[in-house]
Amino acid sequence: MNPIEATDNKVQSDKSPSLVTEKGVKLTAKENRVINFFSDATPFDWEDWRWQLRNRIRTKEVLSKIINLTPEEDFGINDCERKLTMSIPPYFASLMNPDDPTCPIRMQCVPRRFELETSSEEMVDPCGEENHSPVHGLVHRYPDRVLFLVNEMCAMYCRYCTRSRMVGDGNRTLSLDTYNAAFDYIRSNKKIRDVLISGGDPLTLSDRLLEHIIKTLKSIPHIEFVRIGTRVPVTLPQRITFDLVKMFKRYAPIWMSIHFNHPKEISKRVKFACDLLADSGIPMGSQTVLLKGVNDKPAIMKKLMHELLKIRVRPYYIYQCDPILGSKHFRTPVSVGIDIMEKLRGHTTGYAIPTLVIDAPGGGGKIPIGPNYVVSSEGGRHVLRNYAGKQFVYQDPAC
Repeated sequence: MNPIEATDNKVQSDKSPSLVTEKGVKLTAKENRVINFFSDATPFDWEDWRWQLRNRIRTKEVLSKIINLTPEEDFGINDCERKLTMSIPPYFASLMNPDDPTCPIRMQCVPRRFELETSSEEMVDPCGEENHSPVHGLVHRYPDRVLFLVNEMCAMYCRYCTRSRMVGDGNRTLSLDTYNAAFDYIRSNKKIRDVLISGGDPLTLSDRLLEHIIKTLKSIPHIEFVRIGTRVPVTLPQRITFDLVKMFKRYAPIWMSIHFNHPKEISKRVKFACDLLADSGIPMGSQTVLLKGVNDKPAIMKKLMHELLKIRVRPYYIYQCDPILGSKHFRTPVSVGIDIMEKLRGHTTGYAIPTLVIDAPGGGGKIPIGPNYVVSSEGGRHVLRNYAGKQFVYQDPAC
């Protein structure tokens, strides 16, 4: 067993008090529908994040009992191993509409034949991470910060995954030895002040191993800022336990970037998980990927941003979908994202407005894009337009 993917053998006993009572566990109708496909599973199993991981849906045989597969999905599942394996936690599967192939939850996690169609602009490593990796598992692109990839496993494999080249295949094993090489590199470079722990998904690691990583980073004098990048609070909210947030609190401040894509992802369970994190003093930001057919309408994106604020998650980034191999069916024209930003700015609170970015293909880093509000600038006189299209003049101070 890969020690980085292994979780503690101890069964998780810290259950959510809002979901588990002395009278038992109350599942939603959709959750009951899915758990019935797992023989001998109990509602208490459903609350155990380890059970959810062990019983991820990985075959067409199981998935076909839960949703009515289309020919495109059938074909995609048969051949998905050529690109990115399928893996869906039972909880996340319960959010899917079994009869609607355009369900935004379903589109993100069920392979389709379009994944096997590639375009000339697509790349295996669109963000150029391999070219900026001084040691295995570490990406150092910006002067003062590094990306620390601590594992290859996610609770769910998103079909548009930027790191589909490495996650889920087990061929780039990360170990304590690779961790130590990364720690040594960070210690040796005093310009590094910020570490983003990502993967895979670091929250699929055990509490003990995750604490080892955080504790070691926090012991390095020049590290000021530690972040965790994850989608687990969305795809497997049962993972956010009291023990986990208690551990995070010991190493405060810990910041968390969570990957949300659609309002339907924000269930009562997700709200409880985010409340637990926020109440423990963990600031959260959202990172959203712009996806055709999922969230490429201004009304959907605006609804998502509002729902995020209601669970105390600050909208942070909207990413133009990276041109990974087989992503054409997910990618939108850049103009779609700019139009969404145009319909957010001035039409809702500033807290609900993220930054639209393109992660420059080849490794150029994040480049912000958006509507142009500067009509003209000449001789210190700037003509600006507001969200309603009205023009105003701002004059620079005289020298």
